[in-house]
Amino acid sequence: MFRSIQAIISDMDGVLWRGAQPLPGLGALFTLAQRRGLDIMLATNNSSNTPRDYIGKLAGMGVTGVEARQILTSGTATADYLRARYPAGTRLYVVGGAGLKQLLAQAQFQLVDADAEVVVCGIDFALTYDKVKAAALQIRAGARFIGTNPDSSFPSPEGLLPGAGSILALLEAASGCAPTVIGKPESAMFAVALQRLGTRPEETLMIGDRIGTDIAGAAALGIKTALVLTGVEDDASLRASPLQPDAVFAGLPELIAALRQI
Repeated sequence: MFRSIQAIISDMDGVLWRGAQPLPGLGALFTLAQRRGLDIMLATNNSSNTPRDYIGKLAGMGVTGVEARQILTSGTATADYLRARYPAGTRLYVVGGAGLKQLLAQAQFQLVDADAEVVVCGIDFALTYDKVKAAALQIRAGARFIGTNPDSSFPSPEGLLPGAGSILALLEAASGCAPTVIGKPESAMFAVALQRLGTRPEETLMIGDRIGTDIAGAAALGIKTALVLTGVEDDASLRASPLQPDAVFAGLPELIAALRQI
């Protein structure tokens, strides 16, 4: 299945690292891609950081030369979605980290504490009851409800932690309104990745750790899929899934060994 691969889209959390801990094969993946002329696009549902933040994180783990165009986050995808539908100055209430707020402010939106036209929700590591209350009240008052991504959890060295999807579920229960979700498995992020890479779906490999987002979203567009068992999924969840990836690997070292054979 790898013979036609011209480019790679890779998730980050659970594939390249767990929290601040790099996973085996991180540097080797980029080295192999450079030697084989395979462009890499990094696509994450994590909205807490900016592309520049991720470039710095990769550099700290020994991977240099990654450009901003190679990094797609659900935050950047959300900013693009809003920019296409709302004028500059639109009032946003944001439940999320500094990275998401920075991206939305740079997109010329006005970040407010009340009377918002749109409530945007991503992962928020400083979530409080007051934030949830303010968001729910503004959604009930008519604000549009946008979620950066549906991940109910994300992998860390401690185990699986609550993700943005868990906060979305809380706000949906509190407001009675379901969000419009932007990140994987929705097609927008994959379509942008393919456009930036300049490859067709059948020439592109998606590496992910979550079947319901990474694998499902890529497969829906005809992108080839490889699941690594270093993040969310394990043997039991893989067997129970009606959707199966094209290939499964214990981790990046095993995947890299397969790529070296092409």
